[in-house]
Amino acid sequence: MNRPEGAAADLPPGVDAPVFAEPWQAEAFALTVALHDKGLFSWNEWADALSAQVKKPNAAADGRDYYEHWLAALENLLASKGLAAKSDVDAMAHAWERAAHATPHGKPILLENDPTGQDQASR
Repeated sequence: MNRPEGAAADLPPGVDAPVFAEPWQAEAFALTVALHDKGLFSWNEWADALSAQVKKPNAAADGRDYYEHWLAALENLLASKGLAAKSDVDAMAHAWERAAHATPHGKPILLENDPTGQDQASR
């Protein structure tokens, strides 16, 4: 079986596969740590929020959707603490999605690329 270059089997001995499958997962992780460090929530609050998400009946048994649950837990925690309303988070996510679709391949995705300019209203 031919494996793509860079597959986990090609890693040097003693080096595990990357923790994050995609950059957004690392960003969600870093954002959670940064918000905790700012004192916006405790680790117990975070653990409760994440636990509630991963225990949902629709969670994949193999954990492949772990970071989707991570992100949902963060969004719910921020909303429950009055730090970011779900509608604001959703509006910003849609702005980023529009910006991604409007960005030429190979170029960095910037919120300014949102063709509707609706990101300005949520800042």
